[in-house]
Amino acid sequence: MTTTVNWAAIDNDPRFQALHKRKTSFLWGLMIFSLIYYFLLPIGAAYFPDLFKIKVWGPMNFGILFALSEFVVAWTIAFIYTRRANRDFDSMAAEIVRDSNLG
Repeated sequence: MTTTVNWAAIDNDPRFQALHKRKTSFLWGLMIFSLIYYFLLPIGAAYFPDLFKIKVWGPMNFGILFALSEFVVAWTIAFIYTRRANRDFDSMAAEIVRDSNLG
């Protein structure tokens, strides 16, 4: 037996509007942080080349470590989003869908 989802009821549900607003705000925050961090590499390399040339360990300099840190930041952002979605957003969405099918 397949369950049909009442999309109109979901869209009109104030809980869905609140969920959408919370999720959008959270995602914008993550996106702004990631864009700033991403563009720090080319901006830093262009305007602060001496900083990026500082040797940290052997042949590794600050620029290489900063570039590699972008992978760590991307995975951290993915982890933060996944944890938040699993903890908050998914349960809220499931409740809204369940209630829309009852009515």
